[in-house]
Amino acid sequence: MPEPVPAARIVVLVSGSGSNLHALLDAAADPAYGAQVVAVGADRDGIGGLDHAAAAGLPTFVVPLKAYDTREEWDRALTAQVAEHRPDLVISAGFLKLVGPNFLAAFGDRYLNTHNTLLPAFPGIHGPRDALAYGVKISGATLFFVDAGTDTGPIVAQVAVPVLDDDDEETLTERIKSAERRQLVEQVGRLVRNGWTIIGRKVTIP
Repeated sequence: MPEPVPAARIVVLVSGSGSNLHALLDAAADPAYGAQVVAVGADRDGIGGLDHAAAAGLPTFVVPLKAYDTREEWDRALTAQVAEHRPDLVISAGFLKLVGPNFLAAFGDRYLNTHNTLLPAFPGIHGPRDALAYGVKISGATLFFVDAGTDTGPIVAQVAVPVLDDDDEETLTERIKSAERRQLVEQVGRLVRNGWTIIGRKVTIP
């Protein structure tokens, strides 16, 4: 019989409740998923994401920006902490800090983020609000590899979420979050099981 393929190693970065992390942990409990979360990092203490990690028995690390004199020092420290866990893939699961050149040099072609609109429309931290203000009829979520811009990296996948007439920012955001979570789990599984290539802006999963 062929040797089983070792599970891909994933480091997840969080800044909040960790709902996307929780979904990934649930998926990774099935050996067929092809990945295991090996560590969870954060930019602050006392958050739900770290509680999820502790409950799962995972190593955690916290790299607060305010602990460093410059953003470059913080970026180097974050890069070193993540590198210790030898990840095949790094996932921003609601991580609210922009990484810098050191991090991107180490992990740029394997650092995933998810955004709550259909990029390139409405980048930034107020995506659903901006989409509602513009009056779009369809929004959604985008999974992409991070580059040096703001929500500008090569797109892995997108899922559409209709905007309802009675939506406000909260209701639209919650429906997008549900679709975003399902997409993240599905596509991370595809990436780790099949591999991927990035040529220019095009991401291909065999």
